[in-house]
Amino acid sequence: MKFEQERRQVVRYLRRMLAAGLTTGSGGNISLRIPGTAYFCMSPTGIGYDVMRAKDIVVMEDEGHTLAGKRSPSSEWRMHAAVYAARPEIGAVVHTHSAYATTFACLREEIPPVHYLIGFAGKKVPVAPYATYGSEELAALAAAALGSEYNAVLLATHGLLAVGTDIERAFTVAEEVELVARICWQARAIGTPVALPDDEMARVIEKFKNYGTAAAEISGSER
Repeated sequence: MKFEQERRQVVRYLRRMLAAGLTTGSGGNISLRIPGTAYFCMSPTGIGYDVMRAKDIVVMEDEGHTLAGKRSPSSEWRMHAAVYAARPEIGAVVHTHSAYATTFACLREEIPPVHYLIGFAGKKVPVAPYATYGSEELAALAAAALGSEYNAVLLATHGLLAVGTDIERAFTVAEEVELVARICWQARAIGTPVALPDDEMARVIEKFKNYGTAAAEISGSER
């Protein structure tokens, strides 16, 4: 099977996404760029993550042509392709429907830096304007909102898009954004959270560059 290792990785992280409560059912999607090629692995549409296998993962290029896999790719493949085209350093994209981040997306509000862990995404998490899921318009809007500055963006009335240099980093970004979204929601329930200033977030983001890509590296004494 072509690119078996990469396709297995996508399945593993789809299951982690479900287990972590970052989506439900077969919602959301994950892709992984194949280094040194013009291809990326894309989760398929309409298959439960608990029964998905590596052979179900579609290997495709940004024009939508399939290299390997018999399934249809997620309808959001254009959004993933747009991110890869705009950000050559990105190695993976994780799209979730996580409850707290999606709540902010439905309010069409940015997630402010009420906790320093938002630094995995940038100084905040911006919002991309609404467009129909799977459309070229949404792909363009998401990539534009992400720009070169952010590693996560809210998709208005839809969900969260997180990116990283590899699949572990992208998944970590999605997890940390969901945590900060929950903290912000809870803080608002009893008062007014205070956002960290830009200069402090700049220091945090610089420190995070040395944290590596493993989620385990952010779960020790720094928390």
